[in-house]
Order: sequence, then structure tokens, then C-alpha cells
Amino acid sequence: MSTKTDQTPDANGRATGSAASSAAPAGGGSTPEQYVQQKAAASGSSFYYAFLFLPPPRRAAITAYYAFCREVDDVVDEVSDPGVAAAKLAWWRKEAMSAFNGQPSHPAMKALMPHVRDYDIRVDHLLAVIDGCQMDLEQTRYLDFAGLQRYCHLVAGVVGEVASGIFGRTDAQTIAYAHKLGLAMQLTNIIRDVGDDARRGRIYLPVSELQQFDVKAHEILKRDAPWGYSDRFTALMAFQAQRAHRLYDEAIALLPDADRRAQKPGLMMANIYRTLLREIEAENFQVLHQRIALTPLRKLWIAMKTNWRGR
Repeated sequence: MSTKTDQTPDANGRATGSAASSAAPAGGGSTPEQYVQQKAAASGSSFYYAFLFLPPPRRAAITAYYAFCREVDDVVDEVSDPGVAAAKLAWWRKEAMSAFNGQPSHPAMKALMPHVRDYDIRVDHLLAVIDGCQMDLEQTRYLDFAGLQRYCHLVAGVVGEVASGIFGRTDAQTIAYAHKLGLAMQLTNIIRDVGDDARRGRIYLPVSELQQFDVKAHEILKRDAPWGYSDRFTALMAFQAQRAHRLYDEAIALLPDADRRAQKPGLMMANIYRTLLREIEAENFQVLHQRIALTPLRKLWIAMKTNWRGR
């Protein structure tokens, strides 16, 4: 959700000087499948631990799709020049279209394309994620929750829909569950990353809610005591957390019994993220000066426990 460097990764993840260089084929003997596996494992994401419990074909599909999402998100996270980032996102739009026309050039797309028909992955799914990242380049504030929801739909809701298809679904209501769960998880990310985002001049908490709790933007952007941490800030963050918890509950209630077993990887991710949210609450929302996280072992334990219990 933020930017860092101004270089484009080539097919091996190395930095190069132009957006077009992203089209370079994987080198060094690395296959597209090895590339996306390395991309997923290196991220340390909670998603990775859920992937481990999938059968090989579904695991290959979700790993490739996750790698694509990671590549696009990294354009915004690792590029400090908005013009360069916009050029990269434009390249990814062309790459997505080319891939669905039978001509993928990036290893992430080469790894993904064999699975798109089996799991009903469409080019508009990929373009939506790119559109969400484009929003990161074009605005650093959201006036109200409705605007923030639109952003979350693109970068998380659509991702949830694709993931639910890969995991396996038989009921159309599972799509609604996946979208709402994606929103809850993205709001958890926003709560966790308030300090990181502020360091880059971004505030994802809606302006109307900052005003509701009398929290000034400069207090968040300063990121330290006494400016940041106040009873007003804590109340604002508790409000955000309560909404996220409500969305988790609403999402789980939407999941049809017929698809509950297949959707266990999503439930694993939900439990990991919700545990993180509770950890942030226990730390009294001390998120301005640090990034609260769960250890890899704890994430794996939560995933294993969810797999055993089925919920």
C-alpha cells in the first residue's frame, strides 16, 4: 500500500531501469513454477501458510495468482516515482491482456495461465487488482468508508473471489462470503499498517472518521507520542477494529455449509488475520511506531488448528 524504490523487477525479481524490462524471461534455470513458489515463500505472508494445505493443482494455481498480486502490489510498495510506477502498472495491464491472448512473457503469468480455465480466472480479475494499485498512486486519503470500500473491493474482495474459486466452490453465495472476508482482512491490514503508511504520507482511515473522533491527520503523520497516541486515537482505532470483527462474523455467516470444507484455506487466513487483530487490540493499538506481527510458527499453528477443526 505504499512505495519504496524506483526500479522495475525483471523476471528474476532483480531491479532494472524500465517498465518494459519486466517482460524479460526467467533466467538462471528457474522455471515459472519455481519463480512463483519463491515469490510466495519469500513474502512471509499469512496466505502462504494456508496454501500448504491444498492439493498440488490448487496449490500451484493459488501460488501463481498470489505471485501476480504480489508483483503488482510491489510496483506501488517499492517505487518512489509515481510516473515510473504508473508506467509499470500500464505494462502489467498489457501483460495481462497478452497473457489471456496466449502470449504471457512474465514468469508469474506463465505459471498462472495453465490454471485460468480450470478455476474460472478471468482477465478482469487481474485488471481489477491493477486498478486498485492504481488508486494507491492517485490518492492518499479516502473521504468516507464508502470510498475506502471501493479500494478494498479491488485489492482484496476480487482477490478473495478468485481464491475461493481456486479452493473450490459449488454455491454462488460463497462469492459474497469471499468478498466480505477480503474486506475484513484488508481492514486488518490497514489497522496494522497505520504507521508504515503514514511514513509514506498515506492515511487509509476515512477522513470523516478522523473528524468523528477528532483525530488530526498531522497527529498520525508525525507517528509518535504525544502527537499520535491519545485517547482519541485509541477510540478511533477501536472503532476500526470493531467494524473489522463485525465483517469477519458476517463473512463466516455467509459461507454455505456445502463449501465449508473446500474453503478451509480461506478460514485459515481469516483466523490468522483475526488473531493479529486481537494482538493489535491487546497492544492498545500501538501501531504508529511499530508493525505488530505474528511469528511464522504461530501462523502455521493457527493454520494447522483450523485444518483440524474445520473452522
